[in-house]
Amino acid sequence: HAADLNINDISDYADSVDVEEQVTSITQFSDVYPTDWAYQALASLIERYGCVAGYPNGTFRGNRAMTRYEAAALLNACLDRITEVTDELRRLIKEFERELAIIRGRVDGLEARVGELEATQFSTTTKLSGLANFVLGGTKAKGDNFRSVKGGVGERDRYNSSWGAFTLSYDLRLGLKTSFTGKDLLFTRLRAGNMGRTSTWTGGGVLMNTLNTAAPGENVLRVDRLYYRFPLGSNVTIQAGPLTRNTEMLGYKPSVYAKGGQTVLDFFGGSLGVPGVWNKETGGGFGAIYSNKNNVSKGDPYWTVAANYVADSGEASDGNPTTGGFMTDNSEANVTSQIAYGNKQWGLALGYRYGQCGARFRTSTEFAAFDAYGTPCAVVTGVDADGEDLFERTDASSNSFSFNAFWRPDESGWMPSISAGLGQSYLNGNSTWDEYTSKRAMGSWMVGLTWNDVFLESNALGYAVGQPQFVYDDEDFVADGGYAMELWYKFQVTDNISVTPSVYWLSRPWGDFTQNYKGDYKSLGVFGGVIQTVFKF
Repeated sequence: HAADLNINDISDYADSVDVEEQVTSITQFSDVYPTDWAYQALASLIERYGCVAGYPNGTFRGNRAMTRYEAAALLNACLDRITEVTDELRRLIKEFERELAIIRGRVDGLEARVGELEATQFSTTTKLSGLANFVLGGTKAKGDNFRSVKGGVGERDRYNSSWGAFTLSYDLRLGLKTSFTGKDLLFTRLRAGNMGRTSTWTGGGVLMNTLNTAAPGENVLRVDRLYYRFPLGSNVTIQAGPLTRNTEMLGYKPSVYAKGGQTVLDFFGGSLGVPGVWNKETGGGFGAIYSNKNNVSKGDPYWTVAANYVADSGEASDGNPTTGGFMTDNSEANVTSQIAYGNKQWGLALGYRYGQCGARFRTSTEFAAFDAYGTPCAVVTGVDADGEDLFERTDASSNSFSFNAFWRPDESGWMPSISAGLGQSYLNGNSTWDEYTSKRAMGSWMVGLTWNDVFLESNALGYAVGQPQFVYDDEDFVADGGYAMELWYKFQVTDNISVTPSVYWLSRPWGDFTQNYKGDYKSLGVFGGVIQTVFKF
């Protein structure tokens, strides 16, 4: 209809189309403001395609109705621009036709592989990691061949005949990490091995022989970890489960000994030189960890405070309160706590552990383990009329303290990282316990050095010396003390395979049993050599 046609408006817009190339920025329109609802859309059309024009007077008139002529003019300008872009794309596609075909083939291959993985994936929430350790080596007792039993063989020959064989053993660990929220963790670990009680590496012969990789025996795959961990706010973590470990709920490991390498003896490895506190008790329990790491700048030192309760696994599931139970007098329970301050380069930590009767000290001399290792809840005090043993409760318990510290250089070089630990334990009990033993105090210490990137990148060298848990008194402070030392070098064969040969020496691991034989000083130690080949996957 002629009434709908404004000749002046058409003339104005036609003039604007002639100069549309001059509109290169939305700021050229005097009547368009950032608060307008279509501001971003209009800006995108101008900057990306350059097909929006205004009126000669510098206005866009965005609120007025558009005629069919104006729409046709605007659409024609945009189509011209899009045609130019399309022609450029065709030229590029033609020029890189071969490369695009290769990329298309690779994408198709990736899609096929992703589809196969999705169809055969283990779980959408769980990741599996594994470690296999082949342990090859043997030990030999060296020193005085004194006889502890009249007419019997000497202690040196007794040890070598029972524990001196060259052996090949293994330790296999499969870890399943499951997360339901991305912040929590359900951890399950399966473990198998052929060491067990018949192996030198699990403390056979002398406790100080125990390796850090000491595995269960009988080639049976069993669950040795099962716990759930979740955050409580931004600074607190809670962990609980039927198979959790006290030293894995302390939040901060105050040692870098063998970090980047492979530990040998358990005393220097998992026990950190203080087996009275870091006794690695595993069973039913729970714990809480507080850390302000999220509140400090990256790399700055932070505080960690942790406490936990763990009952021995055998007792925690025992329904008889006279022999076990969870949080009973016979749980062989441990209450462990630690306060630490530091970062990745240096750290300090104070630890404490209360142990019920039966709670273990782990690595010690044979003298310290004779009646203090696993402080008994009851001891035999006589026999009844039928010749049966009579038991009396000892109310035995232990209080252990530790101090650990470490430092490592910013870069690998001739200066090693240094880790140290010092521990003390005190035994208590009632009058029955007092009559049962005179052993009251124990101590331990260690110093470990680690050099990283030795000779080749990712290889490492380590040395440690110390005294595992020993009994001391005021008259002869170190009468029971026996030294332990180890030297190892790790070859990083590939990203997933390493080989670590090592040697160690245990001086007088029998402790005061050696010292007091017929009142004479005797020297008897154990020399060991081990090659560990570790596969990680």
